[in-house]
Amino acid sequence: MPRIASVCPIISTRKGLVLTVLQRRHLLAALTSVAGSAVAGLSSANAQVSVQSYGAFLESVRAQALAQGLSPSIVSQALSLTTQPNPSVLKLDRHQPEFTLTWAQYRDRVLPESRFAKGRSVYAAQQAVMSPISARFGCDDRAVMGIWGLESGFGAHDGTYPVIDALATLAFDGRRSAFFRNELMKALQILNDGDIAPAAMIGSYAGAMGQAQFMPSAYLRYAADGDGDGKRNIWTSEPDVFASIANYLGKCGWQRNEPWGQEITLTKVLDKAEIGRTRQRTLAEWMALGVRRVDGTAFSQSNVKGAVVQPDGPGTQAFMVYHNFNVIRRYNPSDYYALGVGLLGTGIVSA
Repeated sequence: MPRIASVCPIISTRKGLVLTVLQRRHLLAALTSVAGSAVAGLSSANAQVSVQSYGAFLESVRAQALAQGLSPSIVSQALSLTTQPNPSVLKLDRHQPEFTLTWAQYRDRVLPESRFAKGRSVYAAQQAVMSPISARFGCDDRAVMGIWGLESGFGAHDGTYPVIDALATLAFDGRRSAFFRNELMKALQILNDGDIAPAAMIGSYAGAMGQAQFMPSAYLRYAADGDGDGKRNIWTSEPDVFASIANYLGKCGWQRNEPWGQEITLTKVLDKAEIGRTRQRTLAEWMALGVRRVDGTAFSQSNVKGAVVQPDGPGTQAFMVYHNFNVIRRYNPSDYYALGVGLLGTGIVSA
């Protein structure tokens, strides 16, 4: 889910390990009963006051939208989709479980063999469309496939919440009202531009939209028309989804035909200070420290710079990561996520 950065927004509103909508759906299943009980805490009296206040809030949104020159008809259609704060949205936002997952646990949850199998099947059907689009935006198919797969299961799970309703609820909630009100106004701008009808603007409970899971602000900056129909439809047009993801990564500095990273073998334990994505050395320097490719052989390009990432600590799976790894992290600022995207995309496209 996106937030605005100075140049390239991170598709996240969280710090640390950030789970996509699809991942969170699996992890929340065990806590459904606990989260459900929390919603029942609102009294009927408070609910009535909330509805009245919410109406006034929506009128302020309407006035702001009209002052920005948006169509009165579009604004009315959009705001008619939300009449009171959505309790399901509030439940999910307020009671997100704090999971402490190891990399191995995360990897096993989000990268089952079934996801690779589905991805290969989907890629076989979509490669002829995807490859020219990826190239046009300076990206690679493996990155597009990896993000598409983790964000929405290759389009199978792109959210069920009306985006206007979700964003209005969170903007009214008050805890991060400025952020979500800005996103709400951006969503109204998207509707005003005519890319999608109000009722068809569906996404996550936090307002991340479509198969690419763009927040509205990221959509306005990076969504792209891949099928040439003049619209940027990241909900039902796969070419537009591919173009939007590729454009995002391309604008964030993706280096086409360059690797994101690779699994490695450590012939000796590295000092903790040597490990981390910002601690770069040339591959020649890493080899002198005992780093080898996973098959035990030396790297072929000794002057390339990379960093060692070992999420679960000494004695566990380790990776050499390059510039493109950090570009993936612009989509979601988590090493786990970037590794997942890289491994999934490579496993699909290189199969």
